[in-house]
Amino acid sequence: MSKVLSIVFAILIFELIIVIHEFGHFIVAKKNGVKVNEFAIGMGPAIFKRKKGETLYALRAFPIGGYCAMEGEDEDSEDERAFNKKSPIRKIAIVIAGIVMNIILGFVLILINTCISGPITSTTVSKFYDDALSHETGLEVGDKIISVNGMRIFTATDISYQFQNDEDGIFDMVVKRDGERVELEDVQFVTEDGSLYIDFMVKPISLNPLTAMSESFKSTLTYSRLIYISLFDMLRGKYSLNDLSGPVGIVEQIDEVIDSQTSEETGIDWLSLAQNMLVMGGFISINIGLFNLLPLPALDGGRLIFLLIELVRRKPVNPKYEGMVHFVGMAVLMVLMVVVTVSDVTKLFS
Repeated sequence: MSKVLSIVFAILIFELIIVIHEFGHFIVAKKNGVKVNEFAIGMGPAIFKRKKGETLYALRAFPIGGYCAMEGEDEDSEDERAFNKKSPIRKIAIVIAGIVMNIILGFVLILINTCISGPITSTTVSKFYDDALSHETGLEVGDKIISVNGMRIFTATDISYQFQNDEDGIFDMVVKRDGERVELEDVQFVTEDGSLYIDFMVKPISLNPLTAMSESFKSTLTYSRLIYISLFDMLRGKYSLNDLSGPVGIVEQIDEVIDSQTSEETGIDWLSLAQNMLVMGGFISINIGLFNLLPLPALDGGRLIFLLIELVRRKPVNPKYEGMVHFVGMAVLMVLMVVVTVSDVTKLFS
């Protein structure tokens, strides 16, 4: 039962993210006078379709994607309302609209979770446990942690990330104390068997519309930065391809979350499960949006590079050459997807 539920949740999350992404392209294309030939939810044969004006709206059989097909997007078109006939600025707006919508969706999902989760966890020290080493080496009650080892702290998640990725339990911190910025060197924590013991608690922040919006915005910044930090760590060898997760891996993660929220006595704790799914959905949406921003062929970021070149040289790159680059990029991404999927499946049986 939990595996079926995991697959359903994964499909819903990915389909929502993709549809919102494509809707971003769609609405900005329409606003800029581009002819949209089709807007589809899902892939494969159409189970429902209706043409309204110039656009065919379709619901397709397999809930594994969707698309916004614009006139002149991937080929030359003489239609005056074709994508390729628009100015570089208008085309750039259309290309980045999907990314922006993914980030907005991530923010909205995080905001909903914040609103139903009760008090917000701050970054201000409220009390220490007995014999707290961090207190002995510089931290005080009331300190608002601003940075840890040079990384700006937006949320409590940032603090946890820095602590979890440390080796010696010694940190340089910047805190706000009595309204002033104070630099603390060599704040220490007890470490045992590679794990760091956090010896202080932080103040809760009461939930209201203003604090909910502020915390959700900061969480969006936190997740956005973590995505690029992870990519950089992978490039410098800290992580390998085996550490990446695709759809199969995410289904497995959702299954683990469902198991953790299920007991034999009470069944599934639906509220806690919903909160976990909102956070996961928000993180994945931001992840997909920002990954699409990378300047790689076949991604929106790759298209953006060609549009910026067009903006500078005031003429588009030959569509034949651009198409070849995107084709090769798509082939590489497909190979990467296969590798990640095989890795995910291998982990299931290891």
